[in-house]
Amino acid sequence: MSDRELYPIGDAARRSGLSVSAVRFYADAGLIEPTGLNEAGHRMYDIHAIARLELVRTLRELDTDLAEIRRLLDGGTTLHDLLTTHLGIVERQERTLRARRAVLRTLIKQGGTTAQADLMHKLVSMTDEEREQTIDDFWTEVGANIDVPDGFVDRLRAMRPVLPADPTAAQLEAWIELADLVSDPAFRDAVRAYLRETYAAPEARTLATEPFQEFMHGSGAALMEELLAAHRAGESPLSAQVQRAATRFMEAVTALSGAPLTAEVRDRMADGYRQIPDILRQLDEEDAAAGGSGYGGTHGRYLALVAAINGTTGQDHDPIPYVWIADAMQAVQPVQPVRVSPRGGSPAASGSSWARDR
Repeated sequence: MSDRELYPIGDAARRSGLSVSAVRFYADAGLIEPTGLNEAGHRMYDIHAIARLELVRTLRELDTDLAEIRRLLDGGTTLHDLLTTHLGIVERQERTLRARRAVLRTLIKQGGTTAQADLMHKLVSMTDEEREQTIDDFWTEVGANIDVPDGFVDRLRAMRPVLPADPTAAQLEAWIELADLVSDPAFRDAVRAYLRETYAAPEARTLATEPFQEFMHGSGAALMEELLAAHRAGESPLSAQVQRAATRFMEAVTALSGAPLTAEVRDRMADGYRQIPDILRQLDEEDAAAGGSGYGGTHGRYLALVAAINGTTGQDHDPIPYVWIADAMQAVQPVQPVRVSPRGGSPAASGSSWARDR
């Protein structure tokens, strides 16, 4: 193509991807006038006019109206601003289509009715504040007058869904299911019954107290990660590094109850870790037999949907090597408290102070 060469309307249409009638229409509308006329009076276009025709075609495909295109061509706006505006429009359309797809998939999966379709459209169009209120209402009702330690329900309430501004279809589907579940009185009753039964025993109530919850989700998780990192690195449970990490972990656990780490406590803790795989298998079997009223169908289902909405489902988590940890614990040698005579000697050691192998 030469800058000076002129092309008949048919060539201009072909090169710009428009029909001949569309090129004529844009000329008659005063958007892209021909560069000139040939001797026969036919319209002719140079490469600059053809480039503008191609731009008009692209903008029309983005549903840009003629008035906006005219402002752009007349210099009333910039191409960057126009494209930015239309990018926002396309992204909103994409989110709308994604939400509709999630609703349709869920309806097909559930064999939904018209009423359900209306409900699902309402669920996906909720504001952030409305979603927050839905979850708060759920935990307020579940936690009302339930016999669990103070603060435990508030910690459960904190594990909540956060639907991103640009959710995937899977995240929208998970939100539809969760919002529908937490609004269902039967599901609320099932979660309440599960929590009440699970934390009825004295030992379980202790685990639900604030110090134990903070330990499990905070400092204890960090100490456990030390052990897991050593296991990933191929360390022996008897290595000095692992023994230090195991000692720190067990001392922190026993400190929660104000008790010292004795050989008896060490053995009991190690034995408990050896039994965890069998306990987990037994819980899975009981959950399956519960027909949806166990962990997997109540609080566990809530947490699974929250993870799907928050995009944390499928993250790689190392399986906990319970037996390896038990071996490490079993090898720890607790330091006995030192009794100091009144005449002097080393400072007295309190029952909860234990030397660490550094």
